[in-house]
This record gives sequence, C-alpha cells and structure tokens, in this order.
Amino acid sequence: MKKIKYIIVIFAFTFASCTTDFEEINTNPNAPVSVQPKVLLRQVIYDFGANMSFEGFVAGDLLAQHRTALDFNLFDRHDLKSPQLGGNPWPIFFTNLRDNEIILKQARATPAFAVYEGPALILKAYMAAGLTDLFGDVPYFEAFNGIDGTVTPLYDLQEDIYQNENGILDNIDKGIAAINAYTGSIPLEGDILYNGDLNAWIKFATSLKIKYLIRISGKVDVSAQLQALFANGNYIKNNTENAVFDFTNSEPNSFRLAQLRVGDFNNFVLSETMNEILTNLNDERIGTFFRPFSNSASNEFNGLINGIDASSSSIVLSNFSLSGNIFREDTSTLDANFSTAWETSFLLAEAAEKGLITSNAETLYNLGVTQAFEYWNTNLSASYLLKNANYKAQGTSPLEQIITQKWIASVINGYEGWVEYRRTGFPTLKNISASLNNGNIPVRMPYPAEAATLNLENYKVAETATNGNSLDVQVWWNE
Repeated sequence: MKKIKYIIVIFAFTFASCTTDFEEINTNPNAPVSVQPKVLLRQVIYDFGANMSFEGFVAGDLLAQHRTALDFNLFDRHDLKSPQLGGNPWPIFFTNLRDNEIILKQARATPAFAVYEGPALILKAYMAAGLTDLFGDVPYFEAFNGIDGTVTPLYDLQEDIYQNENGILDNIDKGIAAINAYTGSIPLEGDILYNGDLNAWIKFATSLKIKYLIRISGKVDVSAQLQALFANGNYIKNNTENAVFDFTNSEPNSFRLAQLRVGDFNNFVLSETMNEILTNLNDERIGTFFRPFSNSASNEFNGLINGIDASSSSIVLSNFSLSGNIFREDTSTLDANFSTAWETSFLLAEAAEKGLITSNAETLYNLGVTQAFEYWNTNLSASYLLKNANYKAQGTSPLEQIITQKWIASVINGYEGWVEYRRTGFPTLKNISASLNNGNIPVRMPYPAEAATLNLENYKVAETATNGNSLDVQVWWNE
C-alpha cells in the first residue's frame, strides 16, 4: 500500500508540474505567434523579390520571348496550366500579401509600429497590381486576412481592384499620406529596399502610380493625374533611387537559379526573338544577358525559336547561347527589381508621346535608354541612339521604340515584358514552334489548380467569366 501511494503522489506531482507550464513548454520558439513588423517587412520584400525574379527568369522570360526552354518546356509551348520549373506565381503573391497584411494591421493597431503603415500600403498596391495584371479578376478585398476573414473570398473585378477604395491606386495615395503624416522618431527597420528612407518610399509609390495610371489609360482618362505627378517631379529619376535589392554570390542570398544544378540553368537559352531584336539594334547588352554559343568561331550569338517539341526535336546545346554570367557565376551585380528610373522614364515617354502629359517624349526616351544601359552595367555606344535605336528610326514608330526598349531591359522581370506586349502589341513576338494553345500567344495566366481546390464555389464564377479559365480572354484594361 505504501508503494502504491508513493506512485500516486509522484504521478500527481508530475501531472501538476506539466500542466502548470504547458503553454510555455509546448510553444515552438521558431514559430512565434507574433512577429515583429521589421522581421516581416524584410521577409516580404526578400521573399517576393527573390521568388518573382526566379519566376521572371524561368517563366516570364519565356512568355516575353527573352529566352527559350529546351526541355521541361510545356510552359514555353503555352500549356500554362502545367507549370514545370516555374510558372505558378499565384502562391508567391498570396503568401506575401497575407504577411504584408499582418504588418499593416500591426501598424494600425500599435502606435510604436505606425511607421510601417505607409510602406505596407505601397507594397500591397505593388503586389496586388502584379497579381491582377497576370490573372485578371482575383480574390482581393476579402482576401489576405487569414483567421480574421473568410477563407473563401470572392473574386473581385480587376476594374474594382484598381479603382475602388482600398484598391491599388487608393492604397498608393494612402501610403504616401501615411508617410507624410508620420511624426514619430521610431525608424523603419527591415527595409532592404531603402534602408528606412521614407522619402524614397514616396518616390517609389509615385513611380508606381504613374505606371498603373498608364496601364489603365486605355479605359480611363488619366491625363490630369499624370500631368500633376509629372509636374510635381517626386518620382524615381535616377538609378540610385531604384526600388531594388542586390543578390550576393553566396547562398542563401544569391539569385535562386544559381543555386540549382547546372542542368536546370542550361535548360534556358537565348530566344530567336530576343536575338533578332538585339542584333538588329546592334545592342551590346546581348553580351551581358547571354554568352556566345560554344560552337561559335567568332563570339557569335544564336537564338532558338520558342516552344519547340522536345520529344521530336534534336537540339545541340552548344549551338545556342546560354544566359550570361550575371545569372549564375556572378549574381552580385544582379537585382531583384521592383521599380526603376528607366521604367519610369519610358512610362513618361509613352505618356508624352500619347499627349497624356506635356513634355518632350524623345528626351524622356533617350534618358530611359541611357538609364537602362547603366542599370545593366553595359557601355552605351555613341551611335546607338543615333542609328537603329533612334526614336524616329525608319520602319518603326516612337511607341514601338519605347516599349521595345522597356521590354529589353525587363529581363528576369519577364512577366512585365509580357504584360507590356499584351497591352501595346510591341515588340512583335514570333509564333512559337509547337504551340499547345492553338497558335495563340496567351493574354492572361490561368488560375492554378489550388484556386479551385481551396475556393471552388467562387472559382467557378471566375472560371465562367474567363470562358473556362482560358488563356485567350483579355483582362479588363486590355478589353
């Protein structure tokens, strides 16, 4: 009996001890329930920038016809519903928009975090625009809230996502206003774009607003707003003000493709479209973006048409140009690109050419070209802007020159090049070799399988609106 009593006493003591500290003992210190906004801000910027740069290379550059995939190339053949090495940016957007929403809520709920509100609103606008520009109507106003909202949000119209309260343009304005209203002394930490410089965030936001106003300018009269932004002049004007962060030459912060096996890197070669455009322009950036093909006797470049049928085509890798050293051997000069001076200059050149602002379009175009060469660390020859890349070169048009130069510079941000092609028709892309989309160049990304799996009822509405999740249904700003 004494022995039994002893055991019971010990058991009771042990049970009481465990339950007293149960919450502390069973809390995973590596998965905290509350994360400091400075940690989340760095995570969102880095995760989105790094993953979308990779996506931009392995999928966006294929759609834009900067590169061609040799194998695992269903995506390059425009079967976009079968992503392979890349081609599914949907979870990247939603994961980071969700985490960014946490920052925004913390900033509004805790005075000590108020400095994060403006940047979080600007990032929300940036990522939301990227999402809807690729897919069209998407979950937005009811999305990103986790346990505080619905897990089956409605798909909102792109028109509303751009223009309604708490939409893209409104959040940019509110982000700028929040920064201007901030009077505290607590710095913005975790900011790997601007190291806490709030004025730089305002310039970033203004450049984004210029971009998105021009993107919807075919549907809405935006001239007065653009003229006001241009006259104010508080946008990204030179490459020192770019919204970018640098990759390194070592893991984990090197360009993601440099971390993969050589075979994955060698799967991507210069496209025939890119080769012809750069060669016709005598553009020296071809040597920055790509390397001479191995079988070349005199450092020549050779591109392959997009969308080959790898099962029936015999391709000799040494006959085509691989991507340049900056994408694998030396990624320290490579950036994750959110917004740049050259992009803003080209946007303003387009606005001036179309009469949306009062300015000299050719001057803005020449500035954009100069900034793009500087950005890509490539020498700009004295003859480049005087000959084939001349704003008024014979056989082309000023708008074609503007968009083509923007398209060239958007390498590894290839989704942007594809979006601009969809919006303007420039540059002229080629029919791909073995299309799996009836010979049509896609004009939207398809909703991925997980969209239907996790939110079937609302997905079906969006599926119907896009003719069965078709790649050939235009988004609102391009209808």
